[in-house]
Amino acid sequence: MELVEATADDLDALVDRWYDLAKGMEEHSELNELVYADAREVPDDGFRAHLDDEDVTDYLVVHDGEPIGFVTLREGCHPSRQYSTYLRIVNLAIDEDRRNQSHGTAVVERVKELAGERGCDHIKVSCEWENEDARRFYRDTNFRPKSVS
Repeated sequence: MELVEATADDLDALVDRWYDLAKGMEEHSELNELVYADAREVPDDGFRAHLDDEDVTDYLVVHDGEPIGFVTLREGCHPSRQYSTYLRIVNLAIDEDRRNQSHGTAVVERVKELAGERGCDHIKVSCEWENEDARRFYRDTNFRPKSVS
């Protein structure tokens, strides 16, 4: 498994995968309801802006030369805290037919390496409170709950 930094040529693949992720989140809260009937209606502006934002990077998750998911990372800083520099996993999605094969865990391990390479002292993640599968995944990859919003 490798993370390949996404380019403008990957925008359609990112939007499609984001849409699938976002549709899955609708069941966890009415606040997640999408305004788009399908992925073709979603503008690529959000991901296009990521290409120009030095704090955000989108990666395709590639296994055996084939994209099987994506991850969005955002660097940030809380200068008043002891542990101040973080890398946040904003989005993490593995294609449905490739789940439960340790790909997500491999992505988290690679993100931990990237955080160290970038001088980050911790990693942040978030997920829907009602999404027990995501909460279990992050617990199983050694994250611990810190706050509820």
